[in-house]
Parts: sequence; structure tokens; C-alpha cells
Amino acid sequence: MENERKDCGNKPNKGIVCDVRNCVYHEGGNCCMAEQIAVGPSYALSSSETVCATFKPKES
Repeated sequence: MENERKDCGNKPNKGIVCDVRNCVYHEGGNCCMAEQIAVGPSYALSSSETVCATFKPKES
């Protein structure tokens, strides 16, 4: 994942870098436009076991 932001929209969630381009909250430049995010599951032992529970796929 790139740690760089380019061309973020009006109110990006600062501090979150996201490259999931098929999420409704993704904005160009790796920005997350969700007001807040939820990350889980609570039993994760490493970052590879976590997911963004706020993810919603874009409609085609």
C-alpha cells in the first residue's frame, strides 16, 4: 500500500491510507472518505488477520 495521498476529495479521513479501489469510500489518491472506520476481528493476532469492517463494494 502506498503511504502517499494525491487528489483527495473534500473530507478525507486523515491518517487512513487505503488502496481498496472497489470500496464506496475510496477516493483517488488512496483516501478514505468514510466518516469513521471499524477494524476487526477482535481476536486478530497480526495485521494480516485484520480487515476493514466498514468496507462496502462499489456498485457496478
